[in-house]
This record gives sequence, C-alpha cells and structure tokens, in this order.
Amino acid sequence: MEKMAEVLSEIPMKNVEIDDKFWNHRLEKNRIVTLDHQYQQLIKTGRLDNFKKAAGLKDGDFFGMFFNDSDVYKWLEAASYTLANKDDSKLSKKINETIELITSAQQEDGYLNTYFILEEPEKKWTNLGMMHELYCAGHLFQAATAHYLATGENSLLNVACKFANLIDQKFRQSGHTGVPGHEEIELALVELYRVTEKENYLKLSEYFINNRGKGYFKKEVDNLKNIAGSDFEQDIENFNTFEMSKFYREFFLDEEGNYDGSYAQDHLPVRDQKEAAGHAVRAMYLYSGMTDVALETGDQLLIKALEKLWNNMTKKKMYITGGIGPTHDFEGFTENYDLPNKTAYAESCAAVGSIMWNYRLLKMTGDAKFANLMERTLYNGLLSGVGLSGDKFFYVNPLASDGNHHRKGWFHVSCCPPNIARLLASLQKYIYLKSDNKVYVNLFISGELKFDIADQQILLKQSSEYPWDDSINYNVKTEANVDFTLNIRYPDWAKKVKVLINEKEEKINVENGYLMINRNWENNDQVKLIFEMPVKRIKAHPKVVENKARFALKKGPLVYCLEEVDNEVPLNELIITRESKINSEYEEMLKGIHVLKGDALKEDLSEWENELYKDEKNINYKKTNFKAVPYYIWDHREPGEMRVWLRE
Repeated sequence: MEKMAEVLSEIPMKNVEIDDKFWNHRLEKNRIVTLDHQYQQLIKTGRLDNFKKAAGLKDGDFFGMFFNDSDVYKWLEAASYTLANKDDSKLSKKINETIELITSAQQEDGYLNTYFILEEPEKKWTNLGMMHELYCAGHLFQAATAHYLATGENSLLNVACKFANLIDQKFRQSGHTGVPGHEEIELALVELYRVTEKENYLKLSEYFINNRGKGYFKKEVDNLKNIAGSDFEQDIENFNTFEMSKFYREFFLDEEGNYDGSYAQDHLPVRDQKEAAGHAVRAMYLYSGMTDVALETGDQLLIKALEKLWNNMTKKKMYITGGIGPTHDFEGFTENYDLPNKTAYAESCAAVGSIMWNYRLLKMTGDAKFANLMERTLYNGLLSGVGLSGDKFFYVNPLASDGNHHRKGWFHVSCCPPNIARLLASLQKYIYLKSDNKVYVNLFISGELKFDIADQQILLKQSSEYPWDDSINYNVKTEANVDFTLNIRYPDWAKKVKVLINEKEEKINVENGYLMINRNWENNDQVKLIFEMPVKRIKAHPKVVENKARFALKKGPLVYCLEEVDNEVPLNELIITRESKINSEYEEMLKGIHVLKGDALKEDLSEWENELYKDEKNINYKKTNFKAVPYYIWDHREPGEMRVWLRE
C-alpha cells in the first residue's frame, strides 16, 4: 500500500444526484422517517434536554449515558448532509434550533460536554479511557464540518473551533499526553482542518495518534476512585448493568490484573500495530484518523501500519458481510479466524466505521480493493442495520438466528441508529472521486455527476438496475470535445466484463482494479458495461471452525441467507448439493428483490426413530427445495430461523 503521488479528491455532494431504483426508497425514508423518528427520540430520551439544562434553560440533572451528546451531533451531521441535495424547511428549522441550543450550552472558555457541565465539572479530563469526552467532541466537529459544507453557514463551525482550540491548549500546547479512550476526534480534527485550514487541528490529531500506545490509561485504572464517573451505573443493552469501575477494570486489565490497553488500541504505538485489536468501532475510527493524517503528511510508517492492519482484518477477522467484531464481551476483535455466526456481534457502527476507513484508503491509493470492501459492507453489513420502514434498527448483526433477534426503534445506548443515518445521508460522496483529468466510479448507484475538466462542465449519467442486473450504462454530456479518463471499478465479484463504447465492443486496460477508458469524449458518448454476475458458492477458510462443510451464497455484491418463513424444512436440516442448480428470480415482496431458488435434500428422520447412530451408507435423503433472500432484508416478515452459512 503506497500513497499515490496524486491523492484522489472528493467531489462536492451538491454535484452528485442519486436517482436509483434500489436506493431512492432507502434515502427518502432516511430523510422523511429516520431523521424525524430520531429527532423525536432525542427529545423523548432527554438528550436535547441535557443541553437545555447545561445552558440554564431548564432545571435538572444530566439524564442518560454520559456519551449521549454524540447522538445529537450524529443526527445533526445526517440532517445537514441531507440538506446538501434537498431543500427541506422543516428539517432546516430543527437543525437551526438544535444548533442554537448547543451554542447556548457552550461555556465561555469553549468547553462543551453536558455530562461534565451538569455532573462533575471539577473532574473534566480525568477519565479519558471510558467517559467519551473527546469522542463527543469529535462528533461535534464532524457535524460542524458537515453543516458548513452543506449550507455554507458557520454557526456550528464556530462552536466546534472554539472547543477544538480549548482542547488543543489543554493537550498539545500544554504537553498533556492523554489520549481519547474512544477514538473519533482524530479523524474529526482533520476534517475540521480541511474546512478551516488551521494547521493546529491537524497537529492536534497527530499529537493524539503519536501518543497512543504509551499506556496512558493505566494511571486512570489505578486511580478509579478519584476519576470522573467512578460511581456511574446504568442498565444498558448487551451489558445488563453497566458499572464504570467494574468495566474499566475488565476492559483494561488482563486476567492477572496487569494493564492491557488493547481494548482501546493502546497496547502498542500505532506504527507498530499489526493486528486489528480491541473494540471494533474504536479501531475503525483510529485507523480512519491515521489514514487522514497520512493523506495530509505522507507519513510512510503510518501507511505501512495501515496496510498490515487492513490485511489482518480483511483476511482473518471479517465476516462475509463485511461485518467486524465477533464478540459481545467488549464489542470487538478477538483472535484470527474467530467468526461465530449466531453469536456474531458485528455492530452496525463498526460497519459504518469500516466504510469510512476504506473510503479514506481509496482516496490515498486509488486501489479498487478498498471500494470493493466499501460496497460489500454497504450492501450487507450496513444495510441490514436499518429496516425498510426507516425506524427500526439492528445494533448487532448476527449471521444466524433462532428467531429471537429483531430490529428496535431505539436503544438506551443508541449510537448505531444516527450513525447509519449519517452514512446514508452522505452516500453521494462515496460514489465518485476525481483527480485532475480522471473521474473514478466507485459505486454503481444511478444518478448524475457534474464535474469540471479543462474548464468544461461535464455531466455524467449513470443508470442501471443494480444490484440485480449485470449491466451498467453511462452517458457523457459535454458542450465540446474533451479529453479525460473515466475509471470504472471492475468489481471483485465479476470474472469477466464486456465494454461497449457507442455500441462497439472495446478492449479496455485495467489498472488498480479500475477499467480505464481514456478518450476524447464527444457529447452524448455512451458506455455500457456488462459484468458476469453468476450465483457463487463461497467457502470460508478451514480455520473458521463453524463454517466447515458449509458454504454461503453470493450474487454480485449481495450475500444471501435462508429464512424459516420461506423454507418448509428446518434450516439446519437442509443440504444443498454441489449439483443443485440455483436460479435467480425477481419477486415483488419487500420493495422488489431477487431471490435464489434451487434443489435441496433433507435427511429422512423417520429412519432414526429407534437409533442414535447409523452407518452413513444407510442414511436416506428426500428431495426438497430452498429459497434464499438477500441478507440485508432478513427479519422483515414472520419471526423465525435465519442462516447465512448452509450445509453442503
């Protein structure tokens, strides 16, 4: 992995319009249903009230989890990005009112965290490991940059800069070596730097990254009685009762009671880290921040570390859906090839973080392998996290279920819903990238792109029935002939591609996983790609013990699963032989999907009535059939079993 001599540039979201049969419903639900639903939850659960209390506009104590400010900021980021392409006066009013509330809660010196303002003002910065103080600040900075880029207004940006300046004084300028327990501020500071061009924000991000791995949190875990939040307790999802002191010790000490900072990626300096470790979301945000700093500085040691971390994650610690983090114990990575299905955690936030990280790696390298993983995670591990209704969410995304795992409207710890919302609201920015005379198509999402090359404005229209159909069409509109290279991703799921330019088949070179169409473009030039999109049977590495003698179904970018509602035979009894012919068929249900159907076998259990063991030669099978649906759509109908990995 090497940084390109010419880093790829983002295209302003206002230049990208999505008009896609697959995505239109999702994005409209995100705008109309999801954002309003989440805003009402911010009111109902006291998250907005915390800002009113901190501003002195309302009496009362802080309510909820100590990091609840971040959910407000993520909602603001999602809402702001939505305004980039859609005028929405009602949404704009909510945004402005929320920004006014946040501004009123900010203290005179710039400090802004409602938990500490209301509960422990004298203990600011004393519990960086667990209290998410810098994490919340990071989400504020990302919301501020999103709002500024979408609207051109600097009301929230001023708040963010004032707080960022205070943090810079507290840490970098004073030499205080503390680092955030939950990373996020690192990447947010670089985003703030790119908008404001204030180098101290980039330097502060580097400062936090460079000080990681020095065992900072040991002094906090050794002094639990005197740090902020030491007596904090609340009942939350997945952990029953969260007790600050208890979980700080469990997360940062090993079984012998010795300090182990791997939970927060504090076990080694970042340039020495080789394996994805610890809490998966924290890791993704750290790696994103490292990539952002490398993008700005060209730090080769960071780049080499990122390559090792990416290879370890994708080759030994990632689910077929792109999901990461197998364990419920600390929401993170474990040992290589430990990828259980039913107990998979694969947090939705981690999928968001993975897309963010791979997008940054793509900008740095121009290598389509990162766009391939963005797509895999987007269509599977991320999209499963939100229901078609737009108001139900998965926190955890297992690859098998006995029928008791369902989406919910909100969570006490509700980091995932607004995280999903902000990713979908900013989907435009992931589709294309640009260099001086090259345009990169990363995702096959229909719509229009406006860009300038050689002082000419060009309109590129992309259209398809993706992810169901194997053909993608492009139309170029330009007032005069213009030279540029259209680089279109050659997806890793396709073995062959046919390229037609103005209906004539052409042989196109491939570089870094992109089809490079370099020509003098004329107005109304047409490009048509036809990819080979067969149904594939995917096997897992032999060391993934749960998936031995099993396979998964994949077609194009989509991973498929079996649900009990579609199959008469219990899913663990279905056997799909290698000779089974599997067909793809369109069905109108669930907003229109392609299902997979084929022949299968089931053991004749009637012959086992009086036997516990039987010679394999004497086992008989009955013919049956199966039906599979895309993984992202599961749990939308009758409750029941679900399986991604199937018997063969």
